[in-house]
Amino acid sequence: MKKILTIAALASAMFASNYAHSTWSYSEKTGPEYWGDLKPEYKICKIGKNQSPIDISGAVSATLTPVNIYYDIKAKTFLNNGHTLKAEMKDGAKLYIDGKEFRLLQFHFHTPSENTINGEYFPMEGHFVHSTKNGELAVVSVMFKIGRHNPAMQKLINNMPKHAGEKKNICSANLKAKDLLPKSLEYYRFNGSLTTPPCTEGVRWFVLKEPVQMSAEQVKEFEKIMGKNNRPIQPLNARVILK
Repeated sequence: MKKILTIAALASAMFASNYAHSTWSYSEKTGPEYWGDLKPEYKICKIGKNQSPIDISGAVSATLTPVNIYYDIKAKTFLNNGHTLKAEMKDGAKLYIDGKEFRLLQFHFHTPSENTINGEYFPMEGHFVHSTKNGELAVVSVMFKIGRHNPAMQKLINNMPKHAGEKKNICSANLKAKDLLPKSLEYYRFNGSLTTPPCTEGVRWFVLKEPVQMSAEQVKEFEKIMGKNNRPIQPLNARVILK
């Protein structure tokens, strides 16, 4: 029987809040190629057949239901957990897809991108992580490209926690999750996994086609804190990518 994660357990499993107690990293003997051997509960990172990220190419045209996103809600805290910079949400931000309601738990960033599109990496990728009450997972992915200064991203940079374990209250920044989305919500869809241990599978992935602009200087601010924190591309195996 498939194990159902509670929202609290999910949040704990996805990202350790204290880097000092973390067993995994993005380099050397605790890097991605070793994740599956570090703990029994991480074994799916090694043996899973539907792992993320992937290279999005050869997508099949399909009639896809629009994603109904309600992100007019403020981020409440900004956390440096030693692996990424993560904004935790106030209640109310939601995604409706497949006849189900997914609550937006948090969004975080990777430099460079984890998923690629036709083999192309982007300077940064944002993951908006959702869960139903029963623990079903969905991730909306936003690619960032170099371009004009991004005022919404600057709000995060101005409140960036620079040390692992540091968390800042950002309610006063008045940053809403919707401020980080592109105008078009057209997407690629595939079945995948979390991109960090325990690499849980059964995740609905929606990678938005239109990238969001931010300046090179802004990307560097994220890189300075996070370093290179992207998992390598995983085999597609028998999966189909829809567009």
